[in-house]
Amino acid sequence: MPRKPRFFVPDIPNHVIQRGINKSAVFFEEEDYQHYKHILYEAAESSGVVIHAYVLMTNHIHLLVTADSQRGISLMMQKVGRFYVPYINHKYGQSGTLWDGRFKSSLVDSDFYVLACMRYIEMNPVRAGMVKSPQGYKWSSYLCNALDVHDRIVTPAPSYLSLAITKKKRQHVYSSLFTEHLDEKTVRDIRNCAQTGTPLGSSQFIEQIEVKLGKKVGHNKRGRPSHSKKS
Repeated sequence: MPRKPRFFVPDIPNHVIQRGINKSAVFFEEEDYQHYKHILYEAAESSGVVIHAYVLMTNHIHLLVTADSQRGISLMMQKVGRFYVPYINHKYGQSGTLWDGRFKSSLVDSDFYVLACMRYIEMNPVRAGMVKSPQGYKWSSYLCNALDVHDRIVTPAPSYLSLAITKKKRQHVYSSLFTEHLDEKTVRDIRNCAQTGTPLGSSQFIEQIEVKLGKKVGHNKRGRPSHSKKS
């Protein structure tokens, strides 16, 4: 089967997912998470990529990132794999690949979509039943974005900064977004777009991406996702 396309445009956020092969674990103890974060930080910095949100799950990772070049994200992920896979193989006496093929990604529209994607990423441990609230999970950007816990790999997204003028107020507004769950349609759209490589956003956003790239990128669902509701 032909590979599904991945679309990259400088200065536009991208939701990145990478899973362990056959859904196998890629992190086994605390040191592994810490080492991955160190590698990710250096790879992002050297590739011209900033990270707005992330979660490191037992067998996969989610990132929301923005690159200053079209190749930046691919370069970052290549560097992460180049150093993290040998680390795991050597430490645990394994061999071969760690990841299930290429990483998946989708471009993300501004404001509503970026914030929805951040919430989707940081709520992953809650949906998986690992914790009752996002602040209970150590390996995500929620602690930084909502609770002001220092995390050197996190750079605020413009959509996040636009929530309020002061840092304290931004964190309050952001954490209040988590009092309601993302609606099922938004969750479904985020997942489908990441799986297919389709940009996540309005029809106008997708058309803009097609003009920038000079090619069709496909459409997931037209129009803005519905507002969050309690569930």
